[in-house]
Amino acid sequence: MKRAERIVAAARALIGAPFRLHGRSAETGVDCIGLAVLALSRAGHRRLDGRIVPAAYSIRGGTAERFATIMRAAGLRAVRHSKPGDLVLAYAGVAQFHLMIATDAGHVHADASLARVVEMPGASPWPVIAHFRWGR
Repeated sequence: MKRAERIVAAARALIGAPFRLHGRSAETGVDCIGLAVLALSRAGHRRLDGRIVPAAYSIRGGTAERFATIMRAAGLRAVRHSKPGDLVLAYAGVAQFHLMIATDAGHVHADASLARVVEMPGASPWPVIAHFRWGR
């Protein structure tokens, strides 16, 4: 199985996990960053830890440049368009960013309003700011 397929499979395995702000556990809950950390870790990415991807952060604020810096530190690179297995950074609201994992059918993401991880079909309903890929 290719790396991107492993990431998508890991993300899909988390569908149904509860939503929890700052969460990093499939059992107790994840947020969008926790989903990305878990999916990439389960796919074999070993550079995601508390020093690179902090467990505590504000739900609002920050900048796209700050996210890009964190992604680079975690061993991901910016790409122009997403493919399945890529992280997609969207602007979900006033000063609120949201990470999703691209799939062949849409995106897996931690949905706060549904209180769980879901796969959303189709294009992002929010403006996409950047795409990040692990590997080449």
